[in-house]
Amino acid sequence: MDDILQNTFDNYTQFVNPGLAQLMKFAGFGVEVRAEGMYVYDDKGNAFMDFLGGYGVFALGHCHPKVIQAVKAQLDLMPLSSKVFFNALVGEFCAMIASVMPGDLQYSFLCNSGTEAVEAAIKIARKYTGRHKFIATVGGFHGKSMGALSATGREQYKADFLPMVPGFEHVPFNDIDAVSGIIGDDTAGVIVEVVQGEGGINVASPDYLPALKEICQKAGALLIVDEVQTGFGRTGKMFAVNHTGVVPDIMTIAKALGGGVVPSGAMVSSERVWKRVFGDNPLIHTSTFGGNPLACVAGMATIKAIHDENLCQNSEERGLQLLTGLKKIQAKYPEVLTEIRGIGLMIGIQFEMEDVAKLVMSGLNHRGIIAAYTLNNPSVVRMEPALIITSDQVNTLLKSFDESVDEAYSGLKSLGLL
Repeated sequence: MDDILQNTFDNYTQFVNPGLAQLMKFAGFGVEVRAEGMYVYDDKGNAFMDFLGGYGVFALGHCHPKVIQAVKAQLDLMPLSSKVFFNALVGEFCAMIASVMPGDLQYSFLCNSGTEAVEAAIKIARKYTGRHKFIATVGGFHGKSMGALSATGREQYKADFLPMVPGFEHVPFNDIDAVSGIIGDDTAGVIVEVVQGEGGINVASPDYLPALKEICQKAGALLIVDEVQTGFGRTGKMFAVNHTGVVPDIMTIAKALGGGVVPSGAMVSSERVWKRVFGDNPLIHTSTFGGNPLACVAGMATIKAIHDENLCQNSEERGLQLLTGLKKIQAKYPEVLTEIRGIGLMIGIQFEMEDVAKLVMSGLNHRGIIAAYTLNNPSVVRMEPALIITSDQVNTLLKSFDESVDEAYSGLKSLGLL
């Protein structure tokens, strides 16, 4: 290893996470030093086209100039708020969020991440309803802090931290009857993703969200939709719920909200929910760094860029191009590629075996493409490129993916493993 890589590896080993250091070394990753648009550059000057997109963070690509400019200008004025005075940027940011929200979602609690937004949603639902139970889905992912982890639907991440926050039950995703069978007068809310990201890019059926909304209304429970990964154009519309016509009682957003520049998240609810929860104590749930001036200007620049650059439409069009191309490749290798699924620029590639997925990811990396599998389903490789992606860049990915699958397939077949 060269000096910068060796020094970084040593620092990770001694001060960051030794296991992670070994994993990244085995995968052959270098040291990232800069990024722009669709590309990340390592210490050797190699360019990698980013088809992972920070798990949904880089909707605008890396270092979008309008977001960078807004943050730089604010940095010289006031990077963090005193939390004593009114802050005009907080008001403007929350107003802009409300302007793109579906239905009557109006009030925002500003925070720094998706898991913080989910924690807020859990607390708000409990206080609003006076109930304590929640229904979540198997394979769902809502974060790794204790409340969000309790809602997350994979035991691997929970086993070492038991007991979880009590009151969470998990049912199969897309199963209306399973929710109907356990919801009751002690249920505070149902928390669900429209597209399970970490669960393997599983897309809700068209009738799933409408039915959940109806069930929740009848039971007096709140419908909480987690749009942390799907929000802000990822699925071809501003939010994934826009495909369904459903307005949840609470929505959680993050990842793309900071424009790939500043960490940012929010829990958004209707006036009806907000006033009952915060009406008697406006400080019942707060965040020191949430809604800081840098996050506010980054978020406003992000929403404006998505609108001005017509990125929802580009997400829909390039997503269809990518999905169609991947399905053609799947038809060539049905023994190893079992399904291609997704919506917009959120696509999952289901492999027959996890080991094949790892080989293909390695092949993509060697061809200058960044990709990764989903946390709750390692046999699924995800594609979540920036919404600014071009048709030519999609074609580059498809060519590299085809070559990587062929390489893995031929190697396994020669060993008699297929």
